Amino acid sequence: MEMGTANLDVRDLLSTAGELDPSSPLSAPDLRLLIDRLQIHSSRIKARARSYLLSHREDLASAISRAATASSASSSLSDSLSTALQLLSDRPLDLEIRALADQIVATRRQLQERKEALGIVTEISRFLDRIRFVREGTRSGRVIEAAKTVCELKNSFFVDKKEDEEPLVFDMLRNEWRECFDELQGVLAKNVEDCVRYNEEKRKLVVSSRGDKVELSVALQALEIIDALDYGMAKVADLMIKHVITPVIADISISFTEVVSEDATEKREYALQVVLSESEEYSNGSVLYSRIINILNFINKSICLKKDAWMQCFAKMTWSTITDLIIINFLSKAIPDVPSKLIDFQDIMRNTAEFEEDLRKMHFISDDNKDKKLSQYVDNVEVHFASKKRNELLVKARSILKGFSYADPPESGRSDYLVDILLQQDRCLVSKSAFQLLNLVHEALRDACLSSARVAKEYYNASRDVLHMYMAIIPVKLEKQLSSITQVAIIVHNDLYYMSQEVLGLAFQYRADFPSGLQDHATFVDLAPNLYEISEDILQRQIQFVLSFLKDAIDCADGFQNTHLSQQYESAKFSIEQVVFNLEKVRIMWEPLMATSTYRRCMHTLLDFVFSRITGEMLALDDIAAEETLQLQGLIHLALENMTSLFVSIATTVDEMIPSLRKLRKLADLFDMSLKSITSAWENGELLQCGFTSSEVESFIKAIFADSNLRMECLMRIEGFQNS
Repeated sequence: MEMGTANLDVRDLLSTAGELDPSSPLSAPDLRLLIDRLQIHSSRIKARARSYLLSHREDLASAISRAATASSASSSLSDSLSTALQLLSDRPLDLEIRALADQIVATRRQLQERKEALGIVTEISRFLDRIRFVREGTRSGRVIEAAKTVCELKNSFFVDKKEDEEPLVFDMLRNEWRECFDELQGVLAKNVEDCVRYNEEKRKLVVSSRGDKVELSVALQALEIIDALDYGMAKVADLMIKHVITPVIADISISFTEVVSEDATEKREYALQVVLSESEEYSNGSVLYSRIINILNFINKSICLKKDAWMQCFAKMTWSTITDLIIINFLSKAIPDVPSKLIDFQDIMRNTAEFEEDLRKMHFISDDNKDKKLSQYVDNVEVHFASKKRNELLVKARSILKGFSYADPPESGRSDYLVDILLQQDRCLVSKSAFQLLNLVHEALRDACLSSARVAKEYYNASRDVLHMYMAIIPVKLEKQLSSITQVAIIVHNDLYYMSQEVLGLAFQYRADFPSGLQDHATFVDLAPNLYEISEDILQRQIQFVLSFLKDAIDCADGFQNTHLSQQYESAKFSIEQVVFNLEKVRIMWEPLMATSTYRRCMHTLLDFVFSRITGEMLALDDIAAEETLQLQGLIHLALENMTSLFVSIATTVDEMIPSLRKLRKLADLFDMSLKSITSAWENGELLQCGFTSSEVESFIKAIFADSNLRMECLMRIEGFQNS
């Protein structure tokens, strides 16, 4: 049906459609005109539609009738289907079929499970029967068949595998197998053990071809089948090592020879008898190696029955021990003591190589280098020689330090242990131990100059180790003596100081003669700071101990107060005498031992402390009576007069080396000087040169002289001179 409206454009209904701008809005008159024309157009469409329906009335009625019929048929079909489904629900045939199918499946599963259970029971029964067969065979001597059966059972799923979820019976079967295996293994091992016996009274080893139940060869074969040959031969190997091989290697007078008894053929026995020889040493090793080869040949023939696998098993358990015994008891002792004898070691090297080659042919050792431990040892003879010498040096050094000793100071000024300090015109007394240690160091370095690079390096390291040992051992060993004022402490200081200087020249002394491989890195200079530091620490501790005594002695003077009083004066005098006594005691103890420069340095420190302390305490007095000045001056003179021997021992310009001494002497003079003289001495710089400060001079004047215009004037002059 065509209604004529498919392509209608509302603008075509306007009379001015061609002149209109498509983007411009319509005016009110145009809109009213448009509405009127749309209504007319709508009326036309309705008229056409009505005309069309009237002309096709029969066709439309027929279509509507057919649709109603189809709807009625669909409803009837739905009712029929519902009725059929209701009938099926009343009689559940499908459920009966399903239940029957499930019953068939369950029955088949039960049948399968019973078959599997029957199979397992059958296997278990067969397994237990075979276990019984093994046990019967073990007891009756049929060990080969028993061993094979055990191996077959081992590979079954019961024994070799274990899963997370499995019947408990499987674990029980495994235990049965293990018990059976252990029983068979134990019987076989005991049989082998019974075949090899050592009679300690007769010192004789006897090997029987038959044990308590089976032949030795059968027992070993069965052990090999069950992969327990190591277990079976373990005790035999231990017996051979303990009673045969070790005595032969450790004692040259013992050897074994094969003997044949009268009934040996019938019993099929082999025997080794101990024979004592008169040899004194193994020399080049040929005798020792020959004896060991004979023993191993006997073992190969009588025990291993010339089967390579059995011999290799025996070797695996004994070769490491044999090599260690040979190295400890022969090769290490054969290492030469002097480098010139290293050439003689060539015979031992050759015999050792031949010995290992014989063992290889016997299939006792393999071709791998890992089994040639003896050859590797002798090939490194230089290293072992050097190590031996190094150990000897360290043992000597340890022995020297363990028995640390020193000689008393020589009265004549001559002693083996009164040594010169390198590059100094000075001497000190060292301990006998330090003297011997340095001789060891020089001995080692001289030997290094005559040795190969590898040996020389060991000598060089040993010489350094000797010095390290002194530093590590002596300060700890003598800690008690070093914690008080003793001559031992000074001796140890001298030792370390002497060593610190000696090591500076060692490299220069020997480097040119060292092997080329050692010349570039040989040095001892790095040891010097440590040696010197330890020596200085010990010395400073001694100085501090002395200073502590001196301080206590000066403290007895109670600051030199009120010395015009008899009791106070006596206390101050006793204090001075104690100071002098302690210093004199130290001089007697130190002077014969120390290097002169060290002694002077120490005494300067002690005297400077004493003079500074006395001067400081006297200047600190705030009120000094006229009579008191005389007493203080007398105390200063007493101290200086009693220290004459100390000044002589220092033998230097004492006033220059000990500034506090010059200040103390000037203080003694100040007690006699007038106020103007003191002021003039300050103004001309004399007191300043002696170490006085303006405040000290001012305090001294205030303590000595009463308050007056003159004192005030002098104090102002001193203060003004300082400001200028």
